[in-house]
Amino acid sequence: MTEEDEAAAHGGPDETGTPSHDFSTNGNAAGSCPAVLAALRAADAAHYPDPAYTRLRGALAKFHGVAPERIVIAASASEFIHRISAAFAQEGGREAWLPLHSYGDYERAALAWGLQVQRSAGPCGAAALRWCCEPSSPLGQPDLGVHGAAAGLCVLDMAYEPLRLEGAASLDPAGRNRVWQLWTPNKAMGLTGIRAAYAIAPDDSAASPLMQRLVQMAPSWPIGAHGVALLETWIGTEAQSWLAQSLHTLRAWKAQQRALCESLGWQCLASDANFFCARTDAPYPRLAPALRTEGIKLRDCASFGLPGFVRLGVLPPQSQQALKEAWTRALASAEH
Repeated sequence: MTEEDEAAAHGGPDETGTPSHDFSTNGNAAGSCPAVLAALRAADAAHYPDPAYTRLRGALAKFHGVAPERIVIAASASEFIHRISAAFAQEGGREAWLPLHSYGDYERAALAWGLQVQRSAGPCGAAALRWCCEPSSPLGQPDLGVHGAAAGLCVLDMAYEPLRLEGAASLDPAGRNRVWQLWTPNKAMGLTGIRAAYAIAPDDSAASPLMQRLVQMAPSWPIGAHGVALLETWIGTEAQSWLAQSLHTLRAWKAQQRALCESLGWQCLASDANFFCARTDAPYPRLAPALRTEGIKLRDCASFGLPGFVRLGVLPPQSQQALKEAWTRALASAEH
């Protein structure tokens, strides 16, 4: 695998299709939200959405308690990551500060726009774009970098906040108002195939020029009717109630999955999210082909800077048992 392939690594389907037991992604394993599914079926795909997304932006703003003009609609988290990196570079930005272990698209976008990449939780300069994610990926832990973001431009990736199973956020609502927030509810709604996201600009007049540039750089209709349906529905009472109930299920499954992994002799790391990292008792890359033939895929953490570890999304007990049996068979075969 080349450095470029490594940076672009993702979990999920590959050339052989969708794994039956896919631990490599972090969607809500309790299923797809019924309210959102109903909205998707009812979506008017015969017509364009409002190009300004006026009603959608107003609804999202009300849900978060912010002004509608602070909402930026994005095709996906990755699209926004690349768009804001481009806008920052065009305004004279020089550096991108990343967590020590982080999602590869932060670095890919930075390098594509000529930004120098730094990895540190310490204070960054005024000409720096800082990326934070909490719960973090791949570790699912607090991101202390948000406390060193007084200077420069800070974006807090909230992809896993709706799927938080433990702990509390580092920033209160007032603290979040000082940074950019990036929300991608398709994971929480169990519908990662629907690509739609939005960002919330800081409550700061200094953010206005960048906001204008982001709007100018956006393609026409970054999301279609189904993306609108997802974003409109996820903030509703029915979807939020379903999400709260699913978190109870995921907490129970997570405890079982950690115990199962530890029974295999794996070292499991603490995590606040619906996934965790573990150092396996044998190198995962050596067993991955055999596991894949049995419909099982884990997320190798080498591309995150954690060789020897895998990240496992929490799955139902039947998938956990399939992992244990397949791992035991693959390990025995490798040893002989």
